[in-house]
Amino acid sequence: MSEPAALFEYLVLSRGQWDKDASHEDIQAAIDRFYAWHDRLVGEGRMRAGQRLAREGKVVSRQGALDGPFAEAKEVVGGYWLILAGSLDEAAAIAAENPCLDYGLMFEIRPIDPVRASAFALTNETPT
Repeated sequence: MSEPAALFEYLVLSRGQWDKDASHEDIQAAIDRFYAWHDRLVGEGRMRAGQRLAREGKVVSRQGALDGPFAEAKEVVGGYWLILAGSLDEAAAIAAENPCLDYGLMFEIRPIDPVRASAFALTNETPT
């Protein structure tokens, strides 16, 4: 009896804004298809539910807290969810099925690193 393949978590960040020339009806239809797709994958154990993000927020740094977020429209993060897959390529293939891609949104897929942070390890926060 073979063991099931290991699944890893991948964070998906929904970025961008809807196409300006798309009708509200077309966008709503894509949203409805997204939720059907999303709910199916959650039910199959291939995805974990995420959430949309509210428009307001704060940016916190050593200088204090400021109203934010501060990003260009193409960089706006509208929501997140988690994909469970055997590889980054498989996670990207799953995200590529998202119906919202047809109306201007894009998705950043990042592996969740199970290792705790260390000042001695090369990470996203390490200066280049």
